[in-house]
Formats: sequence, structure tokens, C-alpha cells
Amino acid sequence: MKLTLEGIQEREGWNTANIALPSYHIEKIRQNTKEKPVWVHFGAGNIFRIFMGGLADTLLSMGKMQTGIICVETFDFDVIDKIYKPFDNLVLAVTLKADGSTDKKVLGSLMEAYKASSDFPEDWHDLKEIFINPSLQMVSFTITEKGYTLKGPNSAISLVCALLYERYKSHQAPIALVSMDNCSHNGEKLQTAVLDTAKEWLKKGSVNEGFLSYLSDENQVSFPWTMIDKITPRPADSVYEALERSGVENMKPVITSKKTYIAPFVNAEAPQYLVIEDSFPNGCPPLEKAGVYLTDRDTVNNVERMKVTTCLNPLHTALAVYGCLLGYTFIADEMKDCELSRLVYEIGPVEGMPVVINPGILSPAAFVDEVIRVRFPNPFIPDTPQRIATDTSQKVGIRYGETIKAYVEKYGNAKKLTAIPLAIAGWCRYLIGVDDKGTPFELSPDPMFPKLVQTLKGIEIGNPKSYSGQLKSILSDDSIFGINLYEAGIGEKIEDMFLEEITQFGGVRNTLKKYLNTEKSYC
Repeated sequence: MKLTLEGIQEREGWNTANIALPSYHIEKIRQNTKEKPVWVHFGAGNIFRIFMGGLADTLLSMGKMQTGIICVETFDFDVIDKIYKPFDNLVLAVTLKADGSTDKKVLGSLMEAYKASSDFPEDWHDLKEIFINPSLQMVSFTITEKGYTLKGPNSAISLVCALLYERYKSHQAPIALVSMDNCSHNGEKLQTAVLDTAKEWLKKGSVNEGFLSYLSDENQVSFPWTMIDKITPRPADSVYEALERSGVENMKPVITSKKTYIAPFVNAEAPQYLVIEDSFPNGCPPLEKAGVYLTDRDTVNNVERMKVTTCLNPLHTALAVYGCLLGYTFIADEMKDCELSRLVYEIGPVEGMPVVINPGILSPAAFVDEVIRVRFPNPFIPDTPQRIATDTSQKVGIRYGETIKAYVEKYGNAKKLTAIPLAIAGWCRYLIGVDDKGTPFELSPDPMFPKLVQTLKGIEIGNPKSYSGQLKSILSDDSIFGINLYEAGIGEKIEDMFLEEITQFGGVRNTLKKYLNTEKSYC
């Protein structure tokens, strides 16, 4: 069986392999999309293909949409050449369930795939034609948070600005620019990037003031905030092998020249959440029919804070640093560890819940319970603590600092906390780059590592006298945590925990056992 428009006409083999096929007429949808495009997406990677592609596929199957998504890549053109074009833009979506079963479905909702660059004039011409079409309602993005800061004529933001200028010159039709990247205040970040670029162009005389006014008018160009959540790891060899055994050809994952890990299939967990600020001046597809929450900006912000400061991200970070220290290579395996499963329970349901903001549309208690009981323990999601540990210095201020500040505001200090200080102590211990058995390991990339590692230089595992207060400058740095942890009342506690963890090899495990009651763990 081949994943092509011609290949899926042989339905019997796909049915035998329990792979669902599109129920709609793909060629008709593609023609509709060409005539009246509605949705363009920048960032043609894995989470887009299975999540947004899946939403559109659902709406097409329900008859609620008559057009698909136009895909645009600005960074890694191998993705278009190796994954989109050879497979007629089809996606084989594989949902990995906690019981080991999978749901497999071919998605036909992705239409044309373009390389946005001046090096591809035909693609650029087509994109300009798409953007000047008044039917276009929304442009969404999964270009990573870094994508909003990149400069240059072929950066995603510059290219989008150029296309918006074409739309402005043609008819000034309204449109929504929707960041779906997993970062706080993503709509604001996108808006700032677009407006800053337009202002620079105005200074150079490349655009007129009317263009800036157009971009600044929320009734013309909106930048809705969103919260997105779906664990989508790299393509798994086990999934590739299973698909090959079932008769699907050419499914082997590739690593592109830009180090993108991608395959004709995408594997991901089943749970997914997308909450979007309902601000679409030209209308939008009925996303709510596919399970998307459309709401106001404050609610989006509260959902994002709930996830990032209490119910998921703080737990993930704790598992990441302690997983590296204790020799784990999969998040799911850590959830079988009595101490680590108790640690995440204490961080979320116990310590985070008293100060969490309830967004109303999602229950914090139910959300964190699903994370701890279903999502993290899923052994078929091959996610690693080493990946999650990336850029931890940029995350701890939100993931722990916000809860610490809330405790200070509510109780006068954060002395009631134990698990969160333990997580921070674990991160500091992680920075030494030696695991609990004494084996050196490679730290995951982080922009502050040179400074942090230098600060801790001289500390030796098994020699507590080598510690002479080196943590103080880190724990008092409110640019890292958003608050001075000594003023919050927990700086000394974290130092004590850290000292216990470096006293001897095995000290990390002993410290976890000391501070955590594992009688109610999930192991």
C-alpha cells in the first residue's frame, strides 16, 4: 500500500490494516481551496500535521468545511520535498494509546505545500495570490517561539509581512493571525514581531503609514492568543516497523539537513487541547465543532497559566532533571518510580492546587489527574527527560516562580512548600552534570549554562565541604525565578536539600525518600 492519492484508492488493503481513509472527495476539496482559500498555516512540522490537520480532517468529514489547509514552510524545505510532495500531501496519523493500541488514519486535509522564499518564485507568486483573496480568514503558525525573533528577508515574520502588504494593497480585507506555538502570550509575541517588522519597513520607506494602521487595527488584523497542548514526539521506529508489517510502504523516518526528525506518519498521544481567543474579523472555520475551545483572552491566559504553572509543565521539568540524575531515558518509566511519581503529585495536586487559577472551561483537578494517571505514564509515547530538560533556566521562573509568588501573596511566604523546593534543588544538582551513581552526562542545551556551570564550579559529589554557598547567587536571582527565593522564605531550604543531594553518591535518591511520602505514590 502506498500513501498517495492513487494508492488510497485501493481501499481493501487499508481496511484490512485498520487504517481509516478520508470520507470526503480530496480532489474536490483541493479545487475548492484553490478557488476560495480559508486557512493558511506556517510551519509544516509534526504537531501541525496531526493536530491542525486532524481538526480540519474532522470538519471535512462532518461536512462543516469545504476547504482544507494550505501549508507553508519557511525553514526546512526538505520537509516539503521529502514528506509532502512524494505522498501527495497526505498524512498517516497514528494515535498512541496508553493501553498499547493505536488508531491509524489517513488525513487528506492538507492541500498545497509551499516553500516560502524568494528562491522559489513560483511558490511565492501563488502565495501572493492566496493572500490577496478576500476569502482567506486565518493564518496560523507553529514556527516555535524562536521563529518570532528571527530576522532577515526570508524569516517567517518578514515573509508574512510581505504577504500581508500584498493583501493591504489589494483590498485591505480583514484577517486573523493565530499563533499556535506553545509559549506564553503567543498572540502578543506574534503581534509584536509583525508590527516591529512593519515599523522598520516604514522607516526605510518600503511601506506606507496606512499599512501600519491596517496591521494595528484589531478589526482588520487580529492576533488571537491560544493555548495548545498535545505531546507529539519524534517518529518512533516501533511505529514505522508496525506500519511496514501491515503493508504500508516507504514509511521510514528521515532526518533532514536542518536536523528535523520527520516521517510520512506522525505519532502522538490522544489527549489534545486547543483554546483560542475568539477574535476573527473575517470569520473562521467552525473549529469548536472539532473540540476547540473558543473563548475570551482572559480565559485563554488562565488556561495557559493553569497548564504551565501548575498542571503539566512544572511536573515535566521535575521529571526531566531528576530523570537525568537517576539514569532514566523515558518519561513513562519515571512514573513507575515511587519517589518521582510522588514528587509530581506533590508539585501539582498538593502544592499547586491551592493557588491555581481555575479557568472555568477546564477543570484543573481533572487536567492534572489526566497528566499524572494517563499522559505521563503512557509507555508508548517515547518522550525523554533529556529533551524536556532543554532550556530549563528559561522555564523555571514560570513553572515554579509563579506558584512561589502566589504563596507569598497568600500566606506571606512560601515556607509551606516542599516539593517545589525539591524540584529546584534537583535542577541545581543537575547542573553539575554527574548522575547519582557518579557517571558524567551531557547537559541539555540552555543559554545560561556557561554562567550557571561556572557558578557551581568546584562542588564535588561526596565532598559536602566543597559547597560554600555557591547556590546563593542563583537562588537570589529574580531574573531566573521571578522572585528572590530567600525573600520568599525557601532559599535556605533549597540549599539544605542540595547539600544532602551532593553529600554522597546516592544522595539524590536518599533526599527524595527523605522528603516524600511514597505511601500514596502512583508506582
